[in-house]
Amino acid sequence: MTQNYFDPAIELASRDYLHALQSARLIKMVENCYNNVPFYKKKFDEIGLLPGDIHSIDDITKLPFTVKQDLRDNYPFGLFAVSREKLQRIHASSGTTGKQTVVGYTKHDIDVWAHGAARAIAAAGGKKDDYIHVSYGYGLFTGGLGLHYGAELLGATVIPVSSGNTKRQMQILQDFGSDFLCCTPSYAMYIGESLKEAGIDSSKLPLRAGIFGAEAWSENMRREIEKSLNIKAYDIYGLSEIAGPGVAYECSEQTGMHICEDFFYPEVVDPKTLQPLPDGQYGELVFTCIGKEALPLVRYRTRDITALSHEKCACGRTLVKMLKPKGRSDDMLIIRGVNVFPSQVEHVILSLGMEPNYQIVVDRINNLDVMTVKIEMSESMLSDSVRRVEDQENKLKAAMHDTLGISAKIKLVEPHSLPRSEGKAVRVIDNREI
Repeated sequence: MTQNYFDPAIELASRDYLHALQSARLIKMVENCYNNVPFYKKKFDEIGLLPGDIHSIDDITKLPFTVKQDLRDNYPFGLFAVSREKLQRIHASSGTTGKQTVVGYTKHDIDVWAHGAARAIAAAGGKKDDYIHVSYGYGLFTGGLGLHYGAELLGATVIPVSSGNTKRQMQILQDFGSDFLCCTPSYAMYIGESLKEAGIDSSKLPLRAGIFGAEAWSENMRREIEKSLNIKAYDIYGLSEIAGPGVAYECSEQTGMHICEDFFYPEVVDPKTLQPLPDGQYGELVFTCIGKEALPLVRYRTRDITALSHEKCACGRTLVKMLKPKGRSDDMLIIRGVNVFPSQVEHVILSLGMEPNYQIVVDRINNLDVMTVKIEMSESMLSDSVRRVEDQENKLKAAMHDTLGISAKIKLVEPHSLPRSEGKAVRVIDNREI
């Protein structure tokens, strides 16, 4: 298979060159953080670290970690390293109690993000004369615009369909001649099933590949998608705090995702001791944004569990690879590409005067994630009419949607009917097989 590179000077660079580039960018980034982000100046001062103490990328372990709570504590713009007039874009993802995690981008940062997405499309075989059908959501969510800008940078034609309205998606796939489909893997499965139900033969479509991410998916699901849509399916990785999709991507070998380590320096650490782990050993993925201006996060703990490999790939790329994440070190769920924390659900329940006795059940039905929240009624509610109980369920459903950004089924159950635990409450039952 002919290999496709968007930026061969970096993707095929020697490790010595990458080390020098990463070192120069880390030094510049640490100075930026110390001089322009009071949060980081305080953290550095607390451990007696000055920018001059960082001489190369090998000194990265001298730096403190950053966690998502730090972004929440400095909401909305407290971790930004540039003035407001230098910002070109703001994105945000849902927070644990309604407050969003806010991410800012300068023009340079948008270019960095687009660069990573363009590399991903090229690695999947994308070319300038391709039509890229983007069915990730647009808006504050980072999915749609990341692949959109990446495709444009590559020189390809973007079809910005966004998510939903599957009948229209199918019509566009047929009429516009889309070559690539970009969306969550579960939505790709749903599109495939919808095409079959509509009597449309996917093998007759020009579609030849798909780039899928924003949620966990298995090799079995990859095979199902490829069979259903008659395409080659590629994985892509990103998170809004770092840069959205395009932080890492699969090549034709599909033995892990190449990380854009000229912009995002990766480490894997033991989640308990926070000590760096060697290649091949699973631990928590940590990123330092050595290529960003507006939100240059230092050693950001992603909570994703993975392993790294520096072995040169058969595709020719020298960029380090991360293996498919196999879990998380926290209690976050990813439902249809959206981050959901049990604490968000509890916040909604308490805000509407309910007792915090609840359970979240996640199923995958027809390859789409379905979240049901079971909530115990109070003793006084038992005497309420069916209509009043339904009204309360509807209020909870609307409030959940407002806070989480996705719909959830609400089921009010009898008092004391949910299981109790003497230890940590079992709040989540995830029945998905991934």
